[in-house]
Amino acid sequence: MRKFDDILMMAVERKGGFDAVLGDIDAPKTGQELAQTSDDRWLAQMALGIFQAGLAWTVIQKKWPGIEEAFHGFDTGWAAMMQDDELDALLADTRVIRSAPKILSIRDNAIFIRQVSQEHGSFGRRVADWPDEDFFGLLDWLKKEGARLGGNTGAYALRMMGRDGFMMSKDVVARLVAEGIIDKAPTSKAAKKAVQKAFNQWREESGRSLTEISRVLARSIG
Repeated sequence: MRKFDDILMMAVERKGGFDAVLGDIDAPKTGQELAQTSDDRWLAQMALGIFQAGLAWTVIQKKWPGIEEAFHGFDTGWAAMMQDDELDALLADTRVIRSAPKILSIRDNAIFIRQVSQEHGSFGRRVADWPDEDFFGLLDWLKKEGARLGGNTGAYALRMMGRDGFMMSKDVVARLVAEGIIDKAPTSKAAKKAVQKAFNQWREESGRSLTEISRVLARSIG
């Protein structure tokens, strides 16, 4: 396993400079900023990732204003109490992606968010308080307790909301394989533990965020 600075230099040489590797990364939000992010925005971001799965992102982006309107701005109270007639209306609404499983997942995630918010003050507070050293634990929690938030959907939602973390993209996995940390995309507890340990070590070495490390790994090989 190489030192982080060695992988960074590989990425810089490959992409032609530091700005090409890290220049387009926004700083992760602070814990306070995450905690103050309203629950409806967390639900909206989850919904965006769920709707995008398997479809062209440009299609979802064009439809998004209508989707926001159809789902009442992703108000968690409304979504959690969605009745069968409201579901039927959404399934007939041309503004949205008319997939019953995906629409039902919005209701399930609204219930999940409200339960967490009631216990912790806000959904963002719980996300912010989760230790960076156990980011895989946060991803597994989203997958287990939420709906359709497995794979990279949960990680993407966290990234877009400003939570520091990594993503197991094809290029990140390829670098981890090249470093001998794993031999394929991590799905087992042992593999996830090995990946988390590597990220923790690189983070301690470099002082950089998990987001930055993830990007460097990807751009060192892809």
